[in-house]
Amino acid sequence: MAAIWAGIDAGKTHHHCVAIDGSGQRLLSRRVANDEPELLELLADVLTLGETVTWGIDLADGGAALAITILLNHDQPVHYISGRAIHRASESYRGEGKTDAKDAAVIADQVRIRRDLHPLRASDGTVTDLKILTGRRTDLVADRTRTVNRLRAQLTGVFPGLERALDLTNIGPLVLLTGYQTPAAIRRIGAKRLETWLRNRHVLRADQLAGTALQASERQHTSLPGEKLTAQLVHTLAKEVMALNQLVAELDKAIEARFRDHHAFDVITSLPGLGVILGAEFLAATGGDMTAFGTADRLAGFGGVAPVPRDSGKISGNLRRPQRYNRRLQRVFYISALFSIRHCEESRQFYDRKRAEGKHHTQAVLALARRRVNVLWALLRDGRCYELTPPSAFAA
Repeated sequence: MAAIWAGIDAGKTHHHCVAIDGSGQRLLSRRVANDEPELLELLADVLTLGETVTWGIDLADGGAALAITILLNHDQPVHYISGRAIHRASESYRGEGKTDAKDAAVIADQVRIRRDLHPLRASDGTVTDLKILTGRRTDLVADRTRTVNRLRAQLTGVFPGLERALDLTNIGPLVLLTGYQTPAAIRRIGAKRLETWLRNRHVLRADQLAGTALQASERQHTSLPGEKLTAQLVHTLAKEVMALNQLVAELDKAIEARFRDHHAFDVITSLPGLGVILGAEFLAATGGDMTAFGTADRLAGFGGVAPVPRDSGKISGNLRRPQRYNRRLQRVFYISALFSIRHCEESRQFYDRKRAEGKHHTQAVLALARRRVNVLWALLRDGRCYELTPPSAFAA
């Protein structure tokens, strides 16, 4: 028996598997439930078709998690191919326009002919927990941003001057809005009593905040339609933002505690700009296993910080961002590069040099992020922490 390639078009409740031989002929095509007994039966049937089996799948987690874990637990090689790549490749295959069976066959054939697909590996418990925790944090931060935007919109509808004066990312203004939302209400309580009210709720610089609110109230004496109902909504939304802030803070503590259990914690966080949260997101996006990428160049490409040339009639020598990359990992590289410019002299000098060469701010930050990928790769490879250059060396 020869080698076999099996492709799985993963779904939420069911998967479709197609196995092919070296000539691309289908040996098996089956729809299976996303349940352990059926998946084990499928594995056994595919293994009877050939001496070795290489698997491909179009999801790396979620509904495919059970199938992937079963395959890895049975020492089966599994490769990930994105849905976008499958869609593009399927255009060159004959047959139905779009079916699960065809997609599974395309996955199997792509695994058979390609050598650049990302292999899936069993991640350790720490990385799995960080994926869950950082994913939850991303959802909470998005909810908080939406709620703050709604709060701003409602407050602008009845008290635009106060909305302009307050920074709703700080706790003090949110506390203020849980008690007072209209110009008349703020004028009635007055600056001194409002300051005392804020201090009793442990608001920092309560005198400044009370003065700002009173100044805004003195500039608006018109009561707008729907003011009473809108004030109630502002109160509710301010409470929601404060609750989300508390949830994010608690989650940050849980992420740090779990991240510290990972053997690469000190190495990753030693790189300037790559703190606890961004470092945890880096592990969650990459799995923490750099050998899966092979080279720093492939990691940079996966993270969206490796520019590619514009070909096919485009301006020669110009560069653009890659079109296929992990947006979450790109955010980690980009934001950490921004932070490093503020806190690391080496990064600042590299950024200034790129700006002096005529690069736009974003291009300079991406260039710095690409350079930092090489540094991080070397640190993880050698298992050593980053050492900052003494400021005296730059002064000299």
